[in-house]
Amino acid sequence: MEIPERDGDGYLVDSSAWTPEIARAMAEADGVELDDVKWQQILKAREYYEDHAVVPPIRKFSKYLGADQKEMFKLWMTGPMKPITKYGGLPKPTGCV
Repeated sequence: MEIPERDGDGYLVDSSAWTPEIARAMAEADGVELDDVKWQQILKAREYYEDHAVVPPIRKFSKYLGADQKEMFKLWMTGPMKPITKYGGLPKPTGCV
């Protein structure tokens, strides 16, 4: 699958090009495995963005999910909002993520 153009941080230049297949291809190209838990977090972030038109900070998002923040960091092995938004076709998070 051909991945649409991405910026220097790996985010889609045109977020409307996002599809689940593109998300999986982007993750595979980046060497990231999207298991069911990660995939559900990506879909919930998209849902949150559709409802609120903003990418939430990790504290707010972990509450929204009912998830433990520390567990999210362990799962993603990095700040979770960056890969969640990247593979979710969402804007880059700003501020404390």
